[in-house]
Amino acid sequence: MYSIRLHCLLILLMVTGCQPAAPETDNNNAAMAVLGQTLGTPVDANQTLVFPRDHGAHSEQGVEWWYVTGNLTAQDGAQFGMQWTLFRIRDPGFSAVQSSPWWDGQLYFAHFALQNGQTHHAFERYGRAGQVDVQASPFIARLDDWQLASQEASFLPLRLQSKEADFGLDITLANSPLVLHGKQGYSQKTQQGHASFYYSYPFLQVTGTLTYAGRSHAVSGQAWLDREWSSGLIDSQHGGWDWFSLQGEDPGQGALMAFCTRDETQAYAYCSASEVAPSGKVTAYPHEEVTLKVLSRTQTRNVTHPTSWQLQVPGKEAVIIDVLQADSFNTLSVPYWEGRIRSRGGFVATGYGELFGY
Repeated sequence: MYSIRLHCLLILLMVTGCQPAAPETDNNNAAMAVLGQTLGTPVDANQTLVFPRDHGAHSEQGVEWWYVTGNLTAQDGAQFGMQWTLFRIRDPGFSAVQSSPWWDGQLYFAHFALQNGQTHHAFERYGRAGQVDVQASPFIARLDDWQLASQEASFLPLRLQSKEADFGLDITLANSPLVLHGKQGYSQKTQQGHASFYYSYPFLQVTGTLTYAGRSHAVSGQAWLDREWSSGLIDSQHGGWDWFSLQGEDPGQGALMAFCTRDETQAYAYCSASEVAPSGKVTAYPHEEVTLKVLSRTQTRNVTHPTSWQLQVPGKEAVIIDVLQADSFNTLSVPYWEGRIRSRGGFVATGYGELFGY
């Protein structure tokens, strides 16, 4: 997904050196102020992605993440949503410690969230070298005991393990093609030309155990893994984004990903989309072929945000996207909305959405 995580800069700037977090209002103001920062080398459209190498870290780029979302069903029919993300950010120059076993020039943090249709719980952890292990092959992305790791010599299957208090995941993810978004993985994000490298595993089949409020459930379902890295976040003229991943209820439908960045007036400024056939073949829809319109909004935790959209891509009737659980806020160092969605009309599917900047 283009899950360009603005809050990662701010959170890590606040927590490095065990400094206390700023008030939420100051956090959001500061977050918007760092949108335009460049912390690394821009990605090169002429570069070809190579695997397994590109499953690992890209320390020359400023921002990077390993990101999993999923819709899971327990044996008794209970429905759950899950999110797990490991973020890496290149040192923006505020660290005075340049030689230490705890410092490799990078900062890391992770998010873990579960929801069941009525409640939503989110957790975060921070780390530096010594707490973190990221390698391309055999693949692992770990912060302390939260980890996503290959189980064989190949990248898939993966095992995702994360536990906090009375909430946890121990699941296996398997059987999805790797797909490249944009132009062979080079994904433009703004009219000004900001871009990232972006690929996904959109059809991961899930089995395992989910623990919610102290109760363990055997679960199955589907998940979506996104990988992305860039020199920075988005142009400072932008105020946020909406992102959607949708997996067709009919396996023959495939999957659909769409994102739109928003300007300072909250109008959609730049959109893009990818339709993925079950075989993994990708049809990329550029900015001029994608339209997103908000149909309804609600207020949750004093934040007004959309709950329904109309998405238009070529060759389909309008796709209506609806939020399944309005209160899906990750109330972490900087809050953002991350939750389950359903679509109807031109594409009948379930998936996940992310909203930042409302």
